[in-house]
Amino acid sequence: MFKGSMPALITPFKNGKVDFDALKHLVDWQITEGSHGLVPVGTTGESATLSHSEHEEVIRVVVDHTAGRVPVIAGAGSNNTAEALRLMQFAKDVGADAALVVTPYYNKPTQRGLYAHFEALNAIGLPIFIYNIPGRSVVDMTAETMGLLAKLDFIIGVKDATASMDRVTQQRRECGKDFIQMSAEDASALGFFVHGGVGAISVTANVAPALCAKFQNALANNDFKAALELQDLLMPLHEAIFTEPGLVGAKYAVSLLGKSTEDVRLPLTDLLEETKQKIQTAMRHVGILS
Repeated sequence: MFKGSMPALITPFKNGKVDFDALKHLVDWQITEGSHGLVPVGTTGESATLSHSEHEEVIRVVVDHTAGRVPVIAGAGSNNTAEALRLMQFAKDVGADAALVVTPYYNKPTQRGLYAHFEALNAIGLPIFIYNIPGRSVVDMTAETMGLLAKLDFIIGVKDATASMDRVTQQRRECGKDFIQMSAEDASALGFFVHGGVGAISVTANVAPALCAKFQNALANNDFKAALELQDLLMPLHEAIFTEPGLVGAKYAVSLLGKSTEDVRLPLTDLLEETKQKIQTAMRHVGILS
């Protein structure tokens, strides 16, 4: 159920507000282009600058409009366990298939604290993907801690942003082969799959969903020659999008396709002109911009 190419959906804005019409069009486009699932209000969905009511409404709209066509993993993380519990309960109530829960940022909990946080969330009864992104949360969940959490009923997988291939194997050893490992790094998704991953929660898939889905399908079919060719094709786009913060690059690229504005909220800002040119060149390289 949870595998393949799953875009970490952008949240489109218009005149400073969430553009729910554009969001619905993005959902339809992603599914038509072959994406295997949708992940709203993660980091790329600007969860950090959405109000609580906006956050919840984005989840509700994506779940309702998807209408079971593909799985929806709702962003429900916080560095406040009580708030994460509330977001998870909301996601469960509106019918999300799972929740994506980031390791608590800024607080810098111990491994014992990380376990206690996710143990509390497990009680909601909604499948949980741990989002381990030490570069942003400044705390790294060890494979051993993840292995303990994997014994709980609703801790089913990880979105791994460590870019470490060793970590995938370590997590297979500690969590078991059925634990669902999704790459959070577009550029290293090929190696991640070979080490035991089953897909990617992707930023680039916002921009090139058909190619990202084709790439993941090739991996699933063990067609590594085709996958490597697609990896080479997509790499300049991965690099261009992440020249500045990836969600800003993705939003700009999507705006060039006429599907959203490039608007972001402070403290994020518009891209530098040279970054815009780099993204345009990369989009032409992969054939999605004339």
